[in-house]
Amino acid sequence: MRSARVITLFRAAAVAGAMLLVPAQAVAAGPQPASAPARTEVVIAPVDLQGPAISTVKVTVRNAGPDRMRSLKVSFGGPVGWAVQPAERVVSGALATGQSAETEFRIQVPEQRPGFTIRTFTAAVTYKGGDGAGSATGTLSQRSGEPLASLKAAYNGVAITDESNTAPGDYDGEGNSFSAQKLAAVGLTRGAPVSALGAKLTWPDVPSGTKDNVSSAGQAVALSGQGSRLVLLGSGVGSSATGSATVYYQDGTSTKGSFGFPNWSFAAADAHGATLVASSDGRNRPSGYGNAGIAYRVFAHSVPLDASKQVDFVVLPDNAGIHVFDMAVAS
Repeated sequence: MRSARVITLFRAAAVAGAMLLVPAQAVAAGPQPASAPARTEVVIAPVDLQGPAISTVKVTVRNAGPDRMRSLKVSFGGPVGWAVQPAERVVSGALATGQSAETEFRIQVPEQRPGFTIRTFTAAVTYKGGDGAGSATGTLSQRSGEPLASLKAAYNGVAITDESNTAPGDYDGEGNSFSAQKLAAVGLTRGAPVSALGAKLTWPDVPSGTKDNVSSAGQAVALSGQGSRLVLLGSGVGSSATGSATVYYQDGTSTKGSFGFPNWSFAAADAHGATLVASSDGRNRPSGYGNAGIAYRVFAHSVPLDASKQVDFVVLPDNAGIHVFDMAVAS
């Protein structure tokens, strides 16, 4: 077995507007597997989000390719409207294999607003040589505030009403809602367990005529579990109830998956790849129960997860046509 090689890393220092490479530290590196070719590494250091302020951001580029890296340029950007200076840094000289250059940018950070926010920063580099790709990108997502404690805490609409009092309902923007009696007839009673796509879900455990579902608008909701997929229980309003859910894990990484629900009535039950869970007869209208003989339905859909990681929270799609009653992690 070959002994590990010691690679000297470099950081960049600004001198008269140019970036000069000076020694920084040494680390040990073993041989790279042939099946995983080395790529240029772009790392963004955490950004101080305590605004209003001008924060300094460090971007480190490491040449992990087999050739010397030349003509290195680094640009940096944050959320829309956040000013960055300078627009680009040029690193003079060349980076040998294993060497790194550290550049700095200044970004205008606004005053923090209440609530939960995820801000994404991106560093893009271009170069010659190195791994031969010619460009690479690094991203950093930072959160402020806390996600909502549960899906129930995110409830923002009334989907289920009693036939004796339909007035509170407004599932579709026209004052219509599911009938609690007709849902009960197909097993969807208050707090009832629901099994779908391998997940154990729960029908909303709240009184009829009160907030019981989430009209999706990008809410961040805490969720724990570890498995192969996130299962969502709900239905759609309109024909375009589709979007992407972003799942964040406890190690700070994330995955994104697309899903959709058919319209709660008058659409193919498998539209957008959904699975039918239950069909209720008719619906409640502002004037009372009606539309008997027409099915109003609830569906399940899922997005894939990294089964090796613990889920931390979920950011729902920004599409109010998607209505979610519950969600859970399935193995």
